[in-house]
Amino acid sequence: MENPIRSSPLIIFLAFALYGAVHSLLASTPAKDLAYTFFGKAAERTYRLFYNIFSFITLLPILALPFTIPDVELYTFPEPWSFIAKGGQILALVLLAFSAFQTGIFKFIGFSQLLGLNNEEKLNTRGLYRYIRHPLYTFSLVFLWLTPTMTRNIAILYLSFSMYFIIGAVVEGRKLVKIFGDEYLEYMSKTPMLIPFLK
Repeated sequence: MENPIRSSPLIIFLAFALYGAVHSLLASTPAKDLAYTFFGKAAERTYRLFYNIFSFITLLPILALPFTIPDVELYTFPEPWSFIAKGGQILALVLLAFSAFQTGIFKFIGFSQLLGLNNEEKLNTRGLYRYIRHPLYTFSLVFLWLTPTMTRNIAILYLSFSMYFIIGAVVEGRKLVKIFGDEYLEYMSKTPMLIPFLK
């Protein structure tokens, strides 16, 4: 008899929760400090890159889960709304790429650290960051939820992503307050977290 837990869409949420916990633990300052203590300068230059590679590889099985579990279609956008939704997804991808370059994509990936380039922390409040504090999360969410055909399993996966992005934005905000102090607090008071023009 098939294990009901393995065939339940709840396994997607639980798997993502485990992924998020491990991902957050490895991103924490104590985890980084521990790596720096054991591996020294080499860890400082490679930690970010290996962290991203590990995160990507461990995410792949979770992305495959919705297609291995019995599923139910929730809705499909009819034409022309499906074309509009796909257009919105393309625009979201363009803005996501633009946000990544504004963030400093090579530092984000870990290449700058690996090459020993200037890694000074600077508060970015220009471009898209004038309107939202976390454009990477915002446009990722827009891309996900504009999917023209939604199933139960995909919806659970997207809900998991959404919760993780929102929690990540809050945690990242606290980290940036520690780094930039009053400068970031002032930026927070003027700039919405995820939705433009929504204070």
